[in-house]
Order: sequence, then structure tokens, then C-alpha cells
Amino acid sequence: MKLSSLPLLLLILCCTERLSAQENQGFRNAPKVINDPGNFYKYAEHSRKFSGIPSITVTSKGTLWATWYAGMTSGEDANNYVVLAYSKDQGLTWKEILVVDPDEKGPVRAYDPEIWIDPTGKIWLFWAQTIGLEGTVAGVWSMTADDPDSENPLWTSAKRISDGIMMCKPTVLSTGEWLLPVSTWRLTDESAKVVVSTDQGVNWAVKGACNVPKADREFDEHMLVERKDGSLWMLLRTRYGIAESFSIDKGKSWSAAKPSALVHTSSRFFIRRLNSGNLLLIKHGPIAVKTGRSHLMAFISKDDGKTWSKGLLIDERMGISYPDAQQAADGRIYLTYDYNRTLDQQIIMTVFTEGDVLSKDYDECIVKVFKERKIISKQ
Repeated sequence: MKLSSLPLLLLILCCTERLSAQENQGFRNAPKVINDPGNFYKYAEHSRKFSGIPSITVTSKGTLWATWYAGMTSGEDANNYVVLAYSKDQGLTWKEILVVDPDEKGPVRAYDPEIWIDPTGKIWLFWAQTIGLEGTVAGVWSMTADDPDSENPLWTSAKRISDGIMMCKPTVLSTGEWLLPVSTWRLTDESAKVVVSTDQGVNWAVKGACNVPKADREFDEHMLVERKDGSLWMLLRTRYGIAESFSIDKGKSWSAAKPSALVHTSSRFFIRRLNSGNLLLIKHGPIAVKTGRSHLMAFISKDDGKTWSKGLLIDERMGISYPDAQQAADGRIYLTYDYNRTLDQQIIMTVFTEGDVLSKDYDECIVKVFKERKIISKQ
């Protein structure tokens, strides 16, 4: 997804798609939600030519949920739809329960989904809808269910939250505010936005935004961490790798995006605070090494990102990308990522702990992570 290409060509394509979307407002219409998608050829696993960009979460009772987007053609196009699945046996088997498809063969695509369980125990499915590949005219949508451990959760109707695209998990602040990292991508200033809810997701509004210099803009895919001193730390995807920005007023204002000390390819990474209070970072390659989309590794920081542990190798293969994770109450960290989106089309998960990352028995822990690897979906 979203590999860098010639800037001029991208600009021409994005401008064309933006005009098309402005003329056709179908991306603002509520999508179709199809239950039991395996009963329909278009949505069956064997009919897919593209699968990738996953997200994962786990309930307090151990039910695993995963989402990703797919399509009958091998690209990011009008055929894209969002898949939602769950597992009751720690990822050994998965059941696809629904897909979100805006207009079937029409021009609107559904993509970049995220799954999240909020502090009240409610599960949220987020995704984006637009025409083409331009984020400026996209919109973030969501559905929720109150009982994520049910065999057949009752989902609310789809609701459009804001303009833009939300690629990464929400963050709950010490103030009780919920923050969504929403981006309008390359054609807008202050594209890396923070959308806030103060009423547990009933209403949402833009609170602030970080500006990425034009020459560096890519897809943002920013993530937010509340540091122990109360400030907010934003990490963003840029053309050169990972940039950072800071806010000392809970997200109203942000410093200009500048290169971070985390060397990376232009691809999604993952950062999250763990139950211990330490930070988990999942990225490609060692902290100061750029490897391309290979060598996915996990790191721990005990000092709010100033220093990082030695990395635990998760998967060394070329063609892996887009990590997303969730820690359970028992300390297990569930990680998902994709592999070869148009060939193998694998959506993968594995499990490890903070102790595994920090362990001196490095080789043993690598083998453990490899043995924990399970397939959520594949061609």
C-alpha cells in the first residue's frame, strides 16, 4: 500500500481524483454492510486478488478481532472493501462475519480499517471511504457493538465521523479525551490532524493539527503517545521515514514536523504504551538502520522514547508491512501485519510479551515468536 512514486504523477492523479470525488459525492453515503460474506463469490477469500493493511484487538475475555481490506482486483481501487473477522481460539481459526462495501462496482472504495475496544468495553470498527487515492476528500466512518464477545454482535449503523483517513489506533488521554489521528494527506497544510471526543465517541471535532513540509509529505499515518510529563508525542510517516512533533496543550497546537531519531523506510510503524507504562515500538529494522519493508522488529523504551532496547525480530522477509498490535490484560501482545498483498495475500498474527523483547535469551524468543505465527487470511 502507498509505495512512493513520481511526485508529479501523483499530484496529477490526486488532483484528477479530487475533482472526480467533488463531482460525485457518493463517498459520503452510508455503505452496504454484508453479513456472512463467505456466501457471496465477490467477498469470498478465494476470489480476492488483494489483501492487506490489517488491524487487531483483543477483548477482556480473549476474543480476537481483526480487520483488513481486500478486493477482486490486485490494487487499491474502486473494488476495495473492508473485512471483519474474529477468533475464539487464540487465532487458530477465524470467522469472517461481515464486509463493508460502499457501492459494489461503483467508484467508491472502503479501505484503511482500524479495530479498537474503548475504555467502556465497546468495540469500534473504523474505515475510510473515498473515490480514487486522494485523502483530502475521504472520510472516516465507524460502527460500534456493545458486546464484542458475542457470536453475533449487534452493530450500529455506519456513521461518518470526519473528513480524512484514520490509519492508526485512537489514544485515550489522562483527561479522559479520546483522540483520533486523522489525516488529509499530501494536498493540504496541517494534514496530520487530531480529532477529539469528550463524550465517549458521541461527537467528534478537530482539536489541532501538525504541518508537514510539502517536500516531505506522504500519508502521515501518525500515531499519538501521551508522555509521562503530560505532553503529547506524535510520530508521522514521511517520504524520508519517521518525523516527530510535540504538543504541550493536549493536542491544540503542534510543533513543526522534523526528522526523529527513528530511522525507517516510508511505511507504517506502530507505537503504543504498554500495561507496564513502557513504550512498545514496532518498525522495520534496527532503530538506526533503514531496511525497506523487511525485518519487522519490536523494541521497548523505559524512558518515554529517549532510548530503546535491542530489537526482537518478528519477521525478516521482504514484503511484510503495516504492523498493528494490542496488549491483553495478561500481558500478551497480539501483533498483525501483511505479507505480499497481491501474491500470498497473507494477513498474519503472532504473540509475544514485553519480557520476550527484553529477554537475554534472544534466540529462544525469536523461535517462540516464529512458532506463534498464525494465518488470519491468505490466498
